[in-house]
Order: sequence, then C-alpha cells, then structure tokens
Amino acid sequence: MKRLPGQVSLFTQLNLWKDQVCHFIQEVIGEPVYIVGNSIGGFVALYFSACNPQLVHGVTLLNAAPFWGFLPNPVKAAALAKLFPWAGTFPLPAGVKRLTERRISDPRSIAEILRQVYADHSTDVDKVFNRILETTQHPAAAAPFASIMFAPRTTFFRGVFVELCQMNNIPICLMYGKEDPWVKPIWGLQVKLQVPEVPYYELSPAGHCPHDEVPEVVNYLLPGWIQNLESGGSTPLPLFDDYEATKQDLARDLEFVSEGSPKSVRV
Repeated sequence: MKRLPGQVSLFTQLNLWKDQVCHFIQEVIGEPVYIVGNSIGGFVALYFSACNPQLVHGVTLLNAAPFWGFLPNPVKAAALAKLFPWAGTFPLPAGVKRLTERRISDPRSIAEILRQVYADHSTDVDKVFNRILETTQHPAAAAPFASIMFAPRTTFFRGVFVELCQMNNIPICLMYGKEDPWVKPIWGLQVKLQVPEVPYYELSPAGHCPHDEVPEVVNYLLPGWIQNLESGGSTPLPLFDDYEATKQDLARDLEFVSEGSPKSVRV
C-alpha cells in the first residue's frame, strides 16, 4: 500500500511508543526495570522488552492485546485490504476525524465502554471516567483513537516477541481478568502453551483492567513474582505452594478489603 507524503504508518506509531518507553527508562529511571503492560500497552511492553533486553528484568502482561491492528494486512491480504479506504495513517481524513470526535466525546459512549470492561459494576470508576473524558477534550485526541481502530494488522505478532524474550532469558508473568469481553484469557493461555514455565494467573471477577478493578490482588501477585525471581526461586511464587506436588491447576479465594468493604477474588 502506497503512503502519501506526510502520512505516518501505524507501525511507526508503535515504534514511537516503544522508543518513548526506552527513553523514559534510560533518562528518568536509569537502570533496568520490571515492566507491566495492559491491553495494547501489554503488546508495547512485550515489543519493547524483545527489542531492549538489556533494560528489562521481566515483563508482566495484564490482558495484553494479542496483536497490533484490526483491519486486514495490506501485504498478506491485499485484495481484502483494498475494501477499506483508509488504513489508520496520519493525518486523519476530515470525515473520520469528525465522526471520531463525536463518538469519543460522548459521555454515554465512555460509560458504556466502562460497563463492558469492568466485571464488577460496584467498582468506583468515576476517576477513570473523568480522566478519559478530560483526555477526549484534547484537540488531538481523535487521531490516535481512530488510528488504533483502523490500523491494519502488522506482520509482527506477539508470538515472535515472546520467543525473542525467551531467547534473551526475559521472564514473563501472565495475569488475566477472566470476564474480559475484549481480550479473553484464551490469549494468555496461548502464551502459556508457548512458554509452559511462565506463571499464569486468572482473576475472577475481573475484566479488561484487573490492575484497576482488583488492584489489591495484582499488588499481591506482582511483587511476589518479582521476589521469586530476585531470590533465584527460593521464595515460592504466590499461590504456587502446592503446585509442584499436584502439577494441576490451583484455585484460591483471596479475601481483602476494598473501599471499606470485604471482597473475595478467585485466582
């Protein structure tokens, strides 16, 4: 697919995000990190880790997107890709920009999306709602949102990045909200099949953003995984105490207090 002068490809955008993460770690943190990514952020985190193994101690994927782009790939499916007049490049066509601005600035649309992705509707999402609404008011907000929705699939897939991380001995941890309507746990289980030794945690009730919906559980599992790595395995993985004896899936109910009320999450 030819690119007109001034247009920016979506893979360039993905590389931009990867480079932003790299610069932040190098210039602000100044040492290798454990990196955590959710949704498309998980795809970026994995891509970054595969490209910069010297800056990464380990990567945790929280309901990570399995691929980049939704429309047909213009190389692998050229005929099908021609059916779509715009491939998510910048700048946006005027019609797409107007339509997207109307859609993302509608509070009802934002509220509906949050109802879809949060499994426990008692979760207080006011802060998230207000932050998203504020972001959509920015004059440039429509462009990245529309470009993500209309991006053609790249030829680079998560499995390749997982393999590169494995080759570079970068540990991976998988945490997935069971009730996610968008990135279902089956995508995390595919990574588990590719790299059987990685720990896999499935949280319920939890949707697309488990770190926001059940932060107490994620904040228990994540440091525990890091301690296991830092101790060379002498500290057991969280909830894996009986795994070596049974070699079977384990289920535990974790009890905690959230916003003053007791809550239980099955892991």
